[in-house]
Amino acid sequence: MTKNPLLNALSASGYILVIVSIFNLLSHNLRDKPDTFGAPLTMLSLFTLSAAIMAYIFLYQPVLLFIEGKKKQAVNLFVRTVGIFAFFTGVILVLLLSGLI
Repeated sequence: MTKNPLLNALSASGYILVIVSIFNLLSHNLRDKPDTFGAPLTMLSLFTLSAAIMAYIFLYQPVLLFIEGKKKQAVNLFVRTVGIFAFFTGVILVLLLSGLI
């Protein structure tokens, strides 16, 4: 993605926000309909797509840096991206447990 860990973490959070928003909107329209073959198919497909997107966001630049021989910079970028994302996740958890969201 980028060499900016904040942008990478924001991109991951933004992707999750979009997916949650779409599912929230869809769940209101599909509430009274029974689950079909499409529900598990959709979920497994989304899981696979999300794994690929998150791997790109979190790993693309660190792997390129690692291949270029900049191992310390690669590890630093990955750890900082994951750390910032963990912070965002913690903030969301605190807001959820406090009843603000």
